[in-house]
Amino acid sequence: MGIFAQVFSKGDKVVNLGVGIIPYVNYSGYSNKVLPISGSFEYGLFDNLFDEHSAIGVGGYIAYTSWESKGQNDWTVSDFILGARGAFHYQFVDKLDTYAGVMFGYDVVSYSEAHQDIAGSGVASSFFTGARYYFTDNLAAFGELGYGVAALQLGVSFKF
Repeated sequence: MGIFAQVFSKGDKVVNLGVGIIPYVNYSGYSNKVLPISGSFEYGLFDNLFDEHSAIGVGGYIAYTSWESKGQNDWTVSDFILGARGAFHYQFVDKLDTYAGVMFGYDVVSYSEAHQDIAGSGVASSFFTGARYYFTDNLAAFGELGYGVAALQLGVSFKF
């Protein structure tokens, strides 16, 4: 393996801001009121676990989306997720931070129709995998697959 600087390590703080590209909801006749948006924060807790390319991070996740259907039966659904995450990072190539992890949180869903409002909530847990490509020491593009307000989230990351 070549020599390169580790892009995620102990003490690093990273903020991801993303937009859902593949939403979980795919009903005919619906439209997004609010695109799936997400934010996460991660703190580098440990590094050099197996070698100089591995690290563990912990942090939080927040996401929101809303969609509606207009027609014979108008309805609106909103989904809000708040969770804690942990991720294992392994850097295979220069400037690319690859990771996989778990999230545990709370999912609040509300449904409104002409004459009724229903709210439901519950514990949410999931696995996710992702990558950040660093253009500079502090700016990266990221992509994540897994549970959230969309199956695929793309966005920008800031390290400080």
